[in-house]
Amino acid sequence: MKKVIGFVVLLTAVGGSAWFISYRPYSIGQRVGYVQKLARSGGPCKTWEGEMTMMGAPLASGDKFRFSIPSDTVAATVSANTGKLVALHYDQHKVLLIPCFGRSQYLVTGIRVIK
Repeated sequence: MKKVIGFVVLLTAVGGSAWFISYRPYSIGQRVGYVQKLARSGGPCKTWEGEMTMMGAPLASGDKFRFSIPSDTVAATVSANTGKLVALHYDQHKVLLIPCFGRSQYLVTGIRVIK
């Protein structure tokens, strides 16, 4: 009986740690630029994957920001504003234990169009 209780405690500790690492954001922020690509892709778990060109100083070439979107509603809003100057709000997760959330460590949670 002690072995069973020990196993359950160990399993709970490992599961709780995995949940804490995977679901708790490492950082929260936003990036500004032009969304250039958005596609639903993948194998059994299809995810929204996108790419945004971030603009810096005038005449500077923009860096690429690759992101994933777990929500279909947010993906539809981002898709409707492709090509416009937007701010993408994201949660950064260093570790994603389940690939169904996306391929990128940046999960977009919202969008704001900049006028």
